[in-house]
Amino acid sequence: MTESNPNYSNPNSSSTSGTSNSESPQFVDWFRSSTSYINAHRNKVFVVLLTGETLAHDNFSNIVYDLGVLHSLGVKLVLVHGARPQINEALSQAELSSDFHHDLRITPPQQLHIIKQVIGGLSVDIEASFSMGLANSPMHGANINLCRGNFITAKPMGIHDGIDYQYTGVVRKIQTEAMHRQLAQNNTVLLSNLGYSLSGEVFNLSAEEVATEVAIALQADKLLLFTPSEGVMNADGSLVSSLSKADALNYIGRNKSSADSEIRCISHALSAALKAFENNVHRSHLISYRENGALLQELFTRQGKGSLISADNFEALRAANIDDVAEILELIKPLEVAGSLVARSRELLEIEIANFRVIELEGTIIACAALYPLDETMAEVACIAIHPDYRRSGYGEQLLAQIEAQATRSGLKKMLALTTVASHWFLERGFVESQLDDLPEDKKALYNFQRNSKVLIKTL
Repeated sequence: MTESNPNYSNPNSSSTSGTSNSESPQFVDWFRSSTSYINAHRNKVFVVLLTGETLAHDNFSNIVYDLGVLHSLGVKLVLVHGARPQINEALSQAELSSDFHHDLRITPPQQLHIIKQVIGGLSVDIEASFSMGLANSPMHGANINLCRGNFITAKPMGIHDGIDYQYTGVVRKIQTEAMHRQLAQNNTVLLSNLGYSLSGEVFNLSAEEVATEVAIALQADKLLLFTPSEGVMNADGSLVSSLSKADALNYIGRNKSSADSEIRCISHALSAALKAFENNVHRSHLISYRENGALLQELFTRQGKGSLISADNFEALRAANIDDVAEILELIKPLEVAGSLVARSRELLEIEIANFRVIELEGTIIACAALYPLDETMAEVACIAIHPDYRRSGYGEQLLAQIEAQATRSGLKKMLALTTVASHWFLERGFVESQLDDLPEDKKALYNFQRNSKVLIKTL
């Protein structure tokens, strides 16, 4: 008898140790598990967007510490900082207006000198933050050298919708060779939202555009975008840890008219990530600048602490193969221990592996489900299990949708689910509570009355 449970919880997941300090084994487990990520990130190029809001937040000093950790682990960093709130404040103090069109600042010549002063001051402050090396600080011994220069060639934005953007510009060219030389010398490159034209003029740019274009030009391994919230949120307020291109486009489309500044920030970050993806930068992360340690959790733990837009999301859902058996067994074992699923032996799973679909993320199976044909009209959906770190991320729905499509292509008319604990999950997805007599005779004969599973059927 097979049963389904979309919620995988592991009652045996807590670490045990002889030490009296309960935090010590957790730290040891985390540090060991981070090794694969440390190895994967070493000598990789990360472009990091530090918005003006990020710089102004109390947590920025902790972000500096965490970027210092990345540098110490061999990551090559390019930092791009913005200055929007700081510029707004400076212009307000000078009794000058801040005018925007399509959320992009219009830069008159009389404001440009103030903007240059603000951005220059912020760059100096960032350099000071990375120069700290007191013995009692996380930066002790880091020896991070920040390098600034005229790496960004710009041109005027021009006139759009009859609006002259004046000294607002766009990126024309990235001096990639010069930047690669600095990175090869283990220097961290610091860029602002200023660009320089061939005629010697200075232009005010969008920091998001600079970060995206630099990531594309360098073919960076990651684009990291700091945002106010953790990342993209579901309607129920839960974090969407992993998005496909379609998911990102849907979010942007739904919120294009939003007046909420945080939602607009997320939309801008997603737009930057999508442009980077379309130009072969296939891993972008949205990370909260408000939460201490979010950067390290996102990069060095499997569950992460932000929203990831990556190529993995387009290839994660696939048919299982014999090499997946061990990971599937590990995934479903806690459910078998809890009695939510009937135990399967390795031998049985190897025989049935063709019935399974899995979701693989960063080389790890994080979800599985199976479809067992019962007769010419009905099949059973079974063994739905999601790793606890990835609940509420839509993976159960993805698996069920693919299995349903598979059943429809096979000419089946109905899908069956037998469950003791997840009936509401199936009912919310179109299944209807049914009777034992609705089962095919062979399946009815195998029904386990001791388990008393609910019979749920969906008409396709």
